[in-house]
Amino acid sequence: MEPKIESPRQGIIAAGSWIVDHVKMIDRFPAQDTLATIESSSDGSGGSPYNILIDLAKLGATMPLHAAGLVGDDADGRKILGDCAAHGIDTSAMRTTRDADTSYTDVMTVRETGRRTFFHCRGANALFDESHVDPDATDAKHFHVGYLLLLDRLDEIAPDGTTGASRLLKRASEAGMLTSVDLVSEDSDRFAAVMAPALPHIDFLIINELEAARTSGVDVTINGKPDAAKLTVAAERLIDAGVRRWVIIHHPDGALARSGKGEIVEHGSVRLPDGYIRGAAGAGDAFAAGALLGIHDELPMERCMKIAACAAAASLGDPTCTGGILPLEECLRFGQTHGFR
Repeated sequence: MEPKIESPRQGIIAAGSWIVDHVKMIDRFPAQDTLATIESSSDGSGGSPYNILIDLAKLGATMPLHAAGLVGDDADGRKILGDCAAHGIDTSAMRTTRDADTSYTDVMTVRETGRRTFFHCRGANALFDESHVDPDATDAKHFHVGYLLLLDRLDEIAPDGTTGASRLLKRASEAGMLTSVDLVSEDSDRFAAVMAPALPHIDFLIINELEAARTSGVDVTINGKPDAAKLTVAAERLIDAGVRRWVIIHHPDGALARSGKGEIVEHGSVRLPDGYIRGAAGAGDAFAAGALLGIHDELPMERCMKIAACAAAASLGDPTCTGGILPLEECLRFGQTHGFR
């Protein structure tokens, strides 16, 4: 059942993984027991809601932005709250705990390729559960949760077959909000089991090709590259499993969206100049932020995908997750200048 959306609602509330990324630029990724050189380091935002809300603010979103999650009573937690305040993001739904440190990730990014490897401390995010968020306490239009498969208590499957995420998304829908979800690209076979209870309560599932394959059970590649026909089959399976409005699957060459009504929209990624990529961390979240910006404003899906592609391209120009994001018109101009695949 699709939620009943009330027209006066405005804004996006994003909940889930709040992480401080400690980004190290390295000369190469070493084999085990060997050494690589750290050439520079910086701290940045990490986790789906943190990245998406900062990206939306930097894109120039005019709707209210709300943060929901759990951080530690420490310097990283205070950094997150201060960063949100500096970007005009409401933190009244953020909670602080003394039972765990703020979650953090060491992000090792290879300078020449932009490829990154993550070493993650789950911290306070492991304690975050549905009791920390009250969907009835907000008049936001859109409720986003991420990353599932990295939120222990939301991912836990109860004896009745539900998960914390499925119950939270159901409550958000019943409160009158659209819902969206993204996942973490972990190396496991948990995707289908963890996601199955949540899918019927998701309006927009925004995931990459690996996550689509593991959640749907469809191999979406031919000779190692995503294939549009196979991506469509994966999206159809996820629609059949419950996703109510759109499944949006992004990959390095572009994205494909499939609606519950059978519509299919494709859009290529930006053709980036040689040497442009400084880091791929955060590009998926930038894509999601661009898509959510368009979805919130009820733009056609083709336009949502273009905004998403341009935001993701901007993100790739900086080693941190949000440092490369520009105002929307500048992102779009960059995409138009360099063209799309």
